[in-house]
Amino acid sequence: MGANENLIERVKELSCLYEISSLFQSQDHQDPQIILEKITHVLKKAWRHPNAAYVEINALKHHLKTDEIPVNTVHQSCDISLFKKRAGEIKVHYPIPQFQTSDFLEEEQKLLNKVAHEVSIFLEKIEQQKKEEWLQRSAQRNDRLAILGEITAGIAHELNTPLGNMLGFAEFIEEKTTDPSIKRDSKKIIDAAIFSREVVKKLMFFACEMPQNREHINIKPVVEQALSLLGQNFKKAEVSVKLIAKEDIEAQIDSIQLTQVLFNLLINAIYASPTNSKITCSLTQDEKNIYITIADQGKGIPDKYAKKVFDPFFTTKPVGEGSGLGLSVVHGIIKSHKGSITFSKNKPKGTVFKISIPKHHY
Repeated sequence: MGANENLIERVKELSCLYEISSLFQSQDHQDPQIILEKITHVLKKAWRHPNAAYVEINALKHHLKTDEIPVNTVHQSCDISLFKKRAGEIKVHYPIPQFQTSDFLEEEQKLLNKVAHEVSIFLEKIEQQKKEEWLQRSAQRNDRLAILGEITAGIAHELNTPLGNMLGFAEFIEEKTTDPSIKRDSKKIIDAAIFSREVVKKLMFFACEMPQNREHINIKPVVEQALSLLGQNFKKAEVSVKLIAKEDIEAQIDSIQLTQVLFNLLINAIYASPTNSKITCSLTQDEKNIYITIADQGKGIPDKYAKKVFDPFFTTKPVGEGSGLGLSVVHGIIKSHKGSITFSKNKPKGTVFKISIPKHHY
């Protein structure tokens, strides 16, 4: 390659780096997919034979190429890494047999390495921004739930006394009266008072006001017992259940409250599951935490409801079929165990709830 051609190639490389740098500076105003697509075309122009070059970028969910790539090619490539882990690559192809590996320049490989490094930094920033936004949303939700917890705790305490009086007097009237209509009406009052007292109990669970008895227990038998007790529910709904637990796992947990958590999540999963589908319950651990996941194959949780799922009194069930406190109770119990609960979409459909609880409480 002559001196003049060499100079032309160096100018093309410098222009390529300048254009790509300009693209990254405008990242606040464009989608990463668009920027990466533009980079493929900028790179194509920088190679020695641009009309014959094919450029592709594969990283994370992004899969871009300048054109349909021939089956047989020679190529230069460089890995894209995110947080010190390989996350994809950039390739520049020439078709065979018109070109050989020797048609690539050493300087072009250096340029490709530089661009891959810049793309890695760019994608790391994007992923970090996503993580920070998620953490901010989680913090805002936790603050909102903490305030709701304080309010509901106050409501629960205020309702306990009048509900107790109502229940006591209604039971007294039912016991003393001989009038069938009064007896029937008293029974309605008793049933309503008992239902209301259960709602108050759930409010107190949500507000973490219920006393706990944490002991080091084997988690697997608790999960197995919950599945066994709900056996008729699974059978009636024509839904199968599978427990995946390869080892015994111990943690310092209130077994009664854990059972409450499992019941609420499993009953919701059964309600959401179509007939002949399967619910999978998994139990795993690492050095510090235990993990319980419950996955169904239902319709899933619509995105518009994602921020409200753990709010008290929020429910998508018809009136009379749910109080909207089940997941609020679950959240309160898990929070009181210093754990966390999240949900995500199951594949190909459905919802996965994942619980994380520390093994030890200090």
